[in-house]
Amino acid sequence: MLKGFQRREARLKEQEEVLLDRQQALKLADRQIDSKLARLEAAEQKLRRTIVMADTAAESDVGRLIKVYETMKSKQAAALFEEMSPDFAAGFLARMRPEAAAGIMAGLSPQAAHTISVVLAGRNAGAPTE
Repeated sequence: MLKGFQRREARLKEQEEVLLDRQQALKLADRQIDSKLARLEAAEQKLRRTIVMADTAAESDVGRLIKVYETMKSKQAAALFEEMSPDFAAGFLARMRPEAAAGIMAGLSPQAAHTISVVLAGRNAGAPTE
């Protein structure tokens, strides 16, 4: 009976050592996961800052270009808008001061002015009303 208890005790010690090894491996894996997660979170924050910076720069560039078009002579700006796709032109005109946009629209060919007007009028047609 004593030998049986000793064998059982030896098996229990072996199992305990295996469990301790597993526990150590899990602790190491947890530390590695935490480290990788922290690096991922830092990379995500950096990416968000980069996206905000790129969006801000793009918006700033578009705003600057709008001011350029607004300060050009209407006839010269209209010649440029005549060459743009209607969607592209409408994007600029929608953000311009009404007086500047009107001057440009007046300088466009009737067909271009009509097409851009349709784009402008339909831009928010699908927006919810309630």
